[in-house]
Amino acid sequence: MNKWIYYFGTNGGEGNAQMKEVLGSKGAGLAEMSNLNLPIPDGFTITTGLCNYFYKNNYSLPENFNNDLVIAIKNLENSTGKVFGDHKNPLLLSVRSGSRASMPGMMDTILNLGYNDQVCDALSNITGNEIFALDSYRRFLEMYGSTALSVSNGLFKNAFEMHKSKCNIYQENEITGDFLRIIVEEFKKIIFNHCGESFFDPYTQLEESIKAVLKSWTSDRAITYRKLHNIPNDWGTAINIQSMVFGNQGSNSATGVVFSRCPATGENKLFGEYLVNAQGEDVVSGTRTPSPIMSDKPDIDYSMQVVMPQIFEQLQGICKKLELHYLDVQDIEFTVQNGVLYILQTRAAKRTALASIKIATDMVQEGLITKQQAIMRVDPESLTQLLHTAIDYSNTLSPIAKGLPASPGAATGIVVFSPYDAEKMSHHHKVILVRHDTSPEDINGMYVSAGILTARGGMTSHAAVVARGLGKPCVCGASDVVIDEKKQLFKIGETIINYGDLITIDGGTGKIFLGEVPLIQPSFTKEFQTILDWADEFATLKVRANAETILDASVSMKFGACGIGLCRTEHMFFDPDKIPLVREMIIAPDIERRKHAINKLLPLQIRDFKALFRIMHSKAINIRLLDPPLHEFLPTTEIDKKNLADVMNLPLAVVEQRLHALYEVNPMLGHRGCRLGISYPEIYQMQIMAILTAIRELQIEENINTILELMIPLISDVNELKILKTHIQDVITNMEDTNKCKFDFTLGTMIELPRAALKAGEIAKQVDYFSFGTNDLTQTTYGISRDDVASFFPDYLEKKIFAFDPFSKLDKEGVGELIEIAIKRGLKNNPTLKLGVCGEHAGNPDSIEFFHKIGLHYISCSPYRIPIARIAAAQAEIKRCG
Repeated sequence: MNKWIYYFGTNGGEGNAQMKEVLGSKGAGLAEMSNLNLPIPDGFTITTGLCNYFYKNNYSLPENFNNDLVIAIKNLENSTGKVFGDHKNPLLLSVRSGSRASMPGMMDTILNLGYNDQVCDALSNITGNEIFALDSYRRFLEMYGSTALSVSNGLFKNAFEMHKSKCNIYQENEITGDFLRIIVEEFKKIIFNHCGESFFDPYTQLEESIKAVLKSWTSDRAITYRKLHNIPNDWGTAINIQSMVFGNQGSNSATGVVFSRCPATGENKLFGEYLVNAQGEDVVSGTRTPSPIMSDKPDIDYSMQVVMPQIFEQLQGICKKLELHYLDVQDIEFTVQNGVLYILQTRAAKRTALASIKIATDMVQEGLITKQQAIMRVDPESLTQLLHTAIDYSNTLSPIAKGLPASPGAATGIVVFSPYDAEKMSHHHKVILVRHDTSPEDINGMYVSAGILTARGGMTSHAAVVARGLGKPCVCGASDVVIDEKKQLFKIGETIINYGDLITIDGGTGKIFLGEVPLIQPSFTKEFQTILDWADEFATLKVRANAETILDASVSMKFGACGIGLCRTEHMFFDPDKIPLVREMIIAPDIERRKHAINKLLPLQIRDFKALFRIMHSKAINIRLLDPPLHEFLPTTEIDKKNLADVMNLPLAVVEQRLHALYEVNPMLGHRGCRLGISYPEIYQMQIMAILTAIRELQIEENINTILELMIPLISDVNELKILKTHIQDVITNMEDTNKCKFDFTLGTMIELPRAALKAGEIAKQVDYFSFGTNDLTQTTYGISRDDVASFFPDYLEKKIFAFDPFSKLDKEGVGELIEIAIKRGLKNNPTLKLGVCGEHAGNPDSIEFFHKIGLHYISCSPYRIPIARIAAAQAEIKRCG
């Protein structure tokens, strides 16, 4: 028989922190806090199994569940001394979702469940606080109506604002009992007009609320969030039902969110916000801007540390206790009811990459966790937040406004006012989403935006939490920002910013600037460098860079590459001073004209290679000889064709005839790679001469000894390799004789065609190393061009033909198996064969774990993926060691 319900509270919990699969993250946390004897309201958790049953059985609940639910309520009545639905001493409940992975704000919550007219009167009499009783009633009506009964939330909000305006109410403290009575009756009327039925029976409310929370698991916003954060759809959500504690009972009550360390910077001090006389949703929704838990500024006298010093001390102690228990930073929700503190939830805090690294390294220094644990806590993909631009404050800049620094980073973009417009405009522009406050429905718009700016809300609001999770710059609570959605503009004083205008936000300082401002490349913090150094201690898979320009090579060195794993020489040919000579070389009608163009290219290639080798300074450099089809270099416009004809002193017709002769139906599978080297051996000969000349000159002039690796692309047959190997050796021998020296090098090939993978045993006899080109290997294995997948791939993913994009994450079962076959056959015939990979997959953490598992020696990725790859490589080894 299924156990649907687990209890927690003052008498301990039936579950524990390890039961997230059954109880969800929130339920497991409540059970664990019960076992730690922390002050939490009594309640029970309905398991994730009920959610899965609900969806498998046409939105119905199990037959025995209702009986279990009644028993659970009776137990809760016994522990609290209150009665559910009673008119004298009523028990009111909160109903909250709780998946095993945190999904902040994405699913539904209902507070004050069990309310009706009689309960409202009873609470008014018990507390002597009519405003509290009526305020709690109107909150329940709005939440229950919009969540369980599907009434548009806008109807409630519009009615509330309309009556506030009629009654000349502008501040929360101006709300009266008479006003709230009007609102309660108005809200009841809205619900009755929508569904035409009574909803005052408490058990009916409870059942409908449970179903509503379960249904919110498949809401659009929840599905989108799970997709963005790779959370499986079949996990389901648990439901936590607790006796209500009220933060809106007056000036001695409050509600808030606190982090045991700052989730934005990682600083080791309490960080959070609270609202006096409010309920929890007021803080996270962003509809009101809260006060800080603590402040370093003596002139701020509204922090909890000042206003509620005893509660602050108690909360600080609980935060420390929970952090030491979990050995991780905690995100804690709390309520203060008439001077008594209650903890409603604890979970591992979502944090920025900057904070993640500082917290992890600090905890190692504090002796709380090991280096391995610190490395495993860093999400490699999140490091992209630290590798992009920030505002250059060395210039004189004048912000037009300032809000709260909710999520670090700088972003420039055009102003949009809705998630719909953000999605539409993001195809062509970077956008800044400007809102009064964000809601879970805004998740798609937030995801595509470069940054988020809200007029309301604090640093623990929905906008702030989600932005930090997405790695987006965010400024919240910019109270000077006055938004007029109807006119599609916002004002800051006399300044008007219209839809489509450019603004820049700094999520690290909260500053807002008009237009575009200068940006600078980020610098590593000492903690970032420390965690990367630790990663290198454990990683066995070396990380190289794909680089061929001075800029790429410089960035690669800065980010800790141990060499270049792919230098694409064709990129050098696209420089303005070389492309005319390359075209002349290709179009040349005879070998003499071709050699003439090549001889003019040679000194330019020598210059480029010297610059590259100088930066890498004795680190290994793997140079791929010319790979792409020749058509990529050829002119396409009439004016460029004419210019080429003039330069070569040839009739335009001859040039056009030559261009036509070079035309290919499918060039990516045509005359490219090693096939070019065989058809035009003088091209590869020139490249090798340039490489060796650059090496020799640097040896003599600057005492730099380059570790050279020469790589032949697109081999499909060992005979191609044998021919080119002979050509290469002839050039090198001639250069050695001429220079009276010996050139050390290793020769390798790319394995990027299925036949090459299958024939790897024969190929391995001819080379020193393999470099797997997973981009082309994926294309040729699937028979899909990655340049053309956009037209049908979304459909394939939606229909679950493919579980993921194989051009982003390696297909281990297909492409991965070919790589394993090639490794096995290659090593059999050449036990000293070195193995690397240089496709886009080399920067993907999931793929890196696979490459580590199958025994590659190095991975080579784009420069800005190097820190990600270094952490992922270390994590792969740590996982292997257990």
